[in-house]
Parts: sequence; C-alpha cells; structure tokens
Amino acid sequence: MNTSSLGQIIYSYVEDYLKTQKGLRALSIKSYRDTLRLFLVFAARDAGRRIARLTLADLTFERVVNFLRYLEAERRNQVRTRNQRLAALHSFFEYSASRVPEMMAVAERVAAIPSKRTPLNETRFLDRDELSSLFAGLPATESSASRDRALLLFLYNTGARVQEVADLKVANLELDSPARVHLHGKGDKWRSCPLWEETAAQLRALIAARKSSDASAPVFVSRSGHPLTRFGIYKIVRRRTQRLCSAQPSVHRRGISPHVFRHTTAVHLLEAGVEVNVIRGWLGHANLITTNRYAEISAKAKEAALRACQPPLEAAPGSRRNAVWRDDQTLLDWLSSL
Repeated sequence: MNTSSLGQIIYSYVEDYLKTQKGLRALSIKSYRDTLRLFLVFAARDAGRRIARLTLADLTFERVVNFLRYLEAERRNQVRTRNQRLAALHSFFEYSASRVPEMMAVAERVAAIPSKRTPLNETRFLDRDELSSLFAGLPATESSASRDRALLLFLYNTGARVQEVADLKVANLELDSPARVHLHGKGDKWRSCPLWEETAAQLRALIAARKSSDASAPVFVSRSGHPLTRFGIYKIVRRRTQRLCSAQPSVHRRGISPHVFRHTTAVHLLEAGVEVNVIRGWLGHANLITTNRYAEISAKAKEAALRACQPPLEAAPGSRRNAVWRDDQTLLDWLSSL
C-alpha cells in the first residue's frame, strides 16, 4: 500500500461510489466527506505526520476507536453524531477493503464496532386544532404573505422534506386537475404526491405573480428572486408560527420546524385511516419501519383503541348477579359429595 493509494481511494469513494453508485444527495455526501476530513486530521495528528503523508496502513482499527472517543470526549459530540460518524466509517472501510484486499482484516474489525443505543427523538406534530389556528392567524396583506401561506400549505399537503421543497422547480408541478407534484428525494428517487385544490390554487397564483414562464425556475424564492435555501425555509416557518407558539405554551415547548409539518402530515393521514404502505410512499420512506413509528405517537388513535376495547364495568340491566351454577342445587349437591 503506497502513499497515493489513500488519496485515490478517497477520491473514488466520494466521486464514484457516493455520487454515482449510491446517488446520494449533496447534503448526504457532505456529511460523509466531513467525517473523512475529521478522521484524517485526527489520524495525521495521532501518527505525527502531515495528512499528505498518510497511507492506508495508518488507518488502523485502534485509531478508529480512539477517534470515536475523541468525538465524544474532546469535541463533545452527542451519541447520535458519534453513531453517524461511525456509519460513515463503516461505509468507507468496507469500500476500501473492496479496492485493497489487504484492508479486509481492519475493515472487518471496524464493521464490528457497534452503534451506541440512544433514546428515540420525540416526534413532534400539530393536532388539527393547532393547525387550523395557525392558518387562521396568518396575515393576508403582509409582504410575502401569499408565498408563506403557499409554503406552509405545501409542507402540510405533501409532507415534503425541507431540501425537497428548496429544490422544487416549476416543471415539477402539475397544477391542472388532478394536481400533483413530483418530488426529488433521498437516494436520487422521485415520487409523486397529490395536491389539494387549495394548494394548487395557491401555487398557481404564486407562479403567475412572477410573470415568468421559465419551467426551470424555483417555486419558492426570496424577495430578491433567489431560490429559498433550506435555512431560509426554516426561518419562514419559525416566523410564521411564532404567534401560535406564543398563544399555546405546549406548542412553544415543542417548537415548530419544517419537519414538524412532515410528522403532522403522517399522523393526520394515519388518523384518517390511510394504509401505512400508502403513507410510506407519500413520504418517500425507504423502509416501512420508519413509517410505523407514527402508529406509536398518535394519541387520538390510542384513545380510540382504548375506548374500543374498554371492558363493561357494570352489569347490563336485568343480568344475573350470581353465576348460574350457584343456583343449580343438583350441581351443588354433586360437588358436596366429592
């Protein structure tokens, strides 16, 4: 294993494996890249040499273990961040072993490093009353009011991820009945979601107000005409939900982000009786297990189930207080004779 091998493998791992073979989105690739950068800086410091002089032989199992300890002890990373970095290293070492067989022994040991258990994040969502209050309280005449109303309605209608909304183009919309949108999600996968007529009407008005026929133009733009970034969408959601958070302490405690709308969509679909597999396709989940979590968080669904299986605590009118056998003298005589 020579000095250039490490650089070549890192380059092909990012450019060929992550981008081409797995088709990951830019943000996912950035996460993998950041993990490799942190690990290489740590390995160079631990080995006492420059990064440019590192070889594959320097990427040892012991350094991976020490790197994970460094993340938690020195960088104060949470366990979830540590697990995310470990998952990226699992992927990289597996790829390295496929290119350089001499790395197989190290890769097997790295693959055996387990993720730490963490409690599940609270899945926050809005109930229907809170959602009604939110839309009723949105301003009608304020600057950007129509864009922000369309944005919030679109988030609730589709359950789209914030990056999917930021990437949305006019060409991805079909606003004639039946209206739908084509969303570009994780893993370079596309999916279609139906749009309510109200959502389609809001989007038609938003696009028409710009007086542009460019199909490649973004749907949601800033005041300067630039595409809204995921951070811009977060700011709009925080600003437009501030009144609801102030009026309802429970909502303020939970906070509202674009992803809360995604959870809200899933829970409301579930409460409406939509089959879980349909919800999985609606949200673009790769695994049904991810969708099944929503069955665990719907308080209304739990209350309905509790009412459905509640046992009768009082005897029905006219029912016998004693069991039948207590009044059967023949049976009682027989039992006494035993």
